[in-house]
Amino acid sequence: MMSKYEKTILNSLLDKYEKSKSFTGDNKVNQKFAVKITSLFSQYADHSNFEVFQSVNEAVDLLARKKLVSAKINKAKVCSEVHLNMNEIDEVYQYIGRTQKRDINNAVIKLLDEYKDKNEILKRYCETQAERIKSNKSIQFFNNDLPEYENLLLAVDRILVVDSETFLRDFSVRIFKDSKLFEHISSKVINLLFEYGDFPEKDQVLENLNIIKNPTYVNCKGAGTLIISEQRIDLSALRSDIAISSSMLDDIEKIEITGKSVMTVENLTSFHTADSRDIFLMYLGGFHNRVRREFIKKIHRQNPGVAFYHFGDIDAGGFYILKHLQRQTGIDFRPYKMDLKTLKEYRDYAKRLTDNDRDRLKKLKGSEFDEVIDYMLDHNCKLEQEAIHF
Repeated sequence: MMSKYEKTILNSLLDKYEKSKSFTGDNKVNQKFAVKITSLFSQYADHSNFEVFQSVNEAVDLLARKKLVSAKINKAKVCSEVHLNMNEIDEVYQYIGRTQKRDINNAVIKLLDEYKDKNEILKRYCETQAERIKSNKSIQFFNNDLPEYENLLLAVDRILVVDSETFLRDFSVRIFKDSKLFEHISSKVINLLFEYGDFPEKDQVLENLNIIKNPTYVNCKGAGTLIISEQRIDLSALRSDIAISSSMLDDIEKIEITGKSVMTVENLTSFHTADSRDIFLMYLGGFHNRVRREFIKKIHRQNPGVAFYHFGDIDAGGFYILKHLQRQTGIDFRPYKMDLKTLKEYRDYAKRLTDNDRDRLKKLKGSEFDEVIDYMLDHNCKLEQEAIHF
């Protein structure tokens, strides 16, 4: 049975080889690959720990006798370095039971070819990974588990065609015949979708794509009337809002806007405190998926000439949500109190930017928000919607 010391030595040597130009065939000179024993086993240099010293020496001696490595050993039998024997590289892989990286890459390339034309997100992702493999770089969201990797690609393929709100476990059963499998890979799915797709916030990617954990609602209040199954509900006559389940949105026959405008609100507290006497207000649960977007578009179609606004945080997330609303609905949503004047007025309540905030704001340059973004970057500030008086 192979010892843990043998395994550590050989894995370390193979890691170095697989990251080298020798592996890619780009080397102009013969490369040698070595590891220092004390860098792998710190206790080896501890003279009082004879057990580790002896076990490491036995492992090195065994590997040397098998001609898988060569070693530098002094007269005191202290081993300083171990070198990989490149003439026996295939035997090294076989001995340790490790699949060759070239074989893994070929299997991954086959999967990338299979999924690259499924949708635009997978196309961008697969093309990028193919280039990374050519450059001997790591494959994003892959940890040498090919079955899991194929499940990841399959999930990204199928999730983009979900056209109605679906519970997370139901989606998992539908795709994998396992109610828990999708949850195990969901963080990788989210990261891939967010990096290669177009989503305003990472923590809302699944909801944007109709994958939910619990039933969701759209909260409405203010200057409007809903007609549901021939029942007329005058929101302006109510003291507060009503919550409509997403499954019921398609049952709404007509929405009559009786005020001056329609406004979506990013945060729930701001929605509840907003004055809605002349406005039809909607809180979308922090995200807008296809079902909610169709509801908004129905309002737009049935109320031509009504202005649409979005009220959100003065930060990268707020700007991204507004731009996403504009793109996905085709409606000219205008920002409400998301400008430089508002930021300056409530400057005392501002928070500092994170590094991620700065990166995202810089990517938004060249938009309608340039003036406020420049100020935010120069003055290291952002403002949450709750601080702003409606």
